[in-house]
Amino acid sequence: MSINVNSQLTKKEAEVSEYLDKVLNIIEKKEVTAEEAKWITEETVNGFRENVNPGFLEYRKTVTKDGQFAAVEWSDGDSCFKDLNGNEYIDCLGGFGIYNVGHRHPKVMKAVQDQLQRQALHSQDLLDPLRAMLAKVLAEITPGDLKYSFFTNSGTESVEAALKLAKMYSERTTFIATTKAFHGKSLGALSATSKNMFRKPFLPLVPGFRHVAFGDIDMMRKTFEACALTGEDVAAVLLEPIQGEGGIILPPKDYLKEVRALCDEYGALMILDEVQTGMGRTGKMFASELYDVVPDIICLAKAFGGGVMPAGAVVAKEEVFKSWFPNPFMHTTTFGGNPLACSAALATISVLIEEQLPQRAAEVGEYFLQGLREVAEAHKDKVLEIRGQGLMIGIEFHDDEVGYEVSKGMFDRGVLVAGTLINSKTIRIEPALTIKYEEVDAVISRFKEVLESL
Repeated sequence: MSINVNSQLTKKEAEVSEYLDKVLNIIEKKEVTAEEAKWITEETVNGFRENVNPGFLEYRKTVTKDGQFAAVEWSDGDSCFKDLNGNEYIDCLGGFGIYNVGHRHPKVMKAVQDQLQRQALHSQDLLDPLRAMLAKVLAEITPGDLKYSFFTNSGTESVEAALKLAKMYSERTTFIATTKAFHGKSLGALSATSKNMFRKPFLPLVPGFRHVAFGDIDMMRKTFEACALTGEDVAAVLLEPIQGEGGIILPPKDYLKEVRALCDEYGALMILDEVQTGMGRTGKMFASELYDVVPDIICLAKAFGGGVMPAGAVVAKEEVFKSWFPNPFMHTTTFGGNPLACSAALATISVLIEEQLPQRAAEVGEYFLQGLREVAEAHKDKVLEIRGQGLMIGIEFHDDEVGYEVSKGMFDRGVLVAGTLINSKTIRIEPALTIKYEEVDAVISRFKEVLESL
């Protein structure tokens, strides 16, 4: 006897089921009608207001105008994306540095789709091959003698894993981080992050964190000395080679080498957070290569999954990582290193190497920087400084309001940029490393238009 499933549903279940069918039908579509676009926009705005967080609607108003906060992204490819109404934008935000190999790179998409046809997630018990293969590749391409990998789903998870690894290896509990640093918002990573707005509501955080000024090697040295004198020996120094959310802040010459020397002198580990600077962004595969420094632990995420899958990693020297050998379950994650994420990361690294994207980032970045600086030369009353490395560029203005207005103006002209979480006066330029020269020229031209219109 067959059972009429629908007759078994409650009224609420039937309503939810009908809504789900409509949404899944929308997902299936490559193009939508004007009526469908209107419905999707209304559902999106109402959903954020009633069920996600209405604060996001206010946030969007600060970087757009005339109701464009309701712009709904729909599709993407190469270095651009389109909204629901077909408007195309050059993506110079890049998901905060996710799309290094571009939006939906065919090789990354194919690897994930091929893996999905066979197995999506792993059993958690048997050995999964792609995790082993990805770890081998990372041991080959990361600086120096970094060897063992632990896989995560995000940057903050990578930082958390690095902090725990450093504690377990050193049996010390003191960490040095820097002002203007951003390492994530889970409790451990937030303890290293410096912005008071994010920290205050959650105090007390993980104890043992000291913050010193980024780039001030004398202050770093004195902090090491003080910790040693008080019996609070430093487990590790945690740094971004180039500060991203802090406003694209480059370190002074030889700063990272001097920090490395201090770590060696005091028996501390050096952890480099390359979540944003890694995977070719700065003109090298890893920014630590720019400064000829080998960390004890490196943290990766963002672009690691090719802009297709959430993926991250911590790679460490054997001497450090072996503290997890006796019990590999001391730190685990259900989804970290899953087959889909590993397939995406493997394909991403392949694209970065084959298309020589780190080298391209260096060349295009220099061209981009020069063009932006030439435009800004006539607007010194608005633009304080333009700085960067590779395709990690920051434009700092004299005040927040100018930054907001420039962000709005660029969006109105089909270019997506945004401020940084630590320094709202600075907007970032972090496009795909595949961005075309004519797109760079278009961004520079529209930047000029916006500055002249203010």
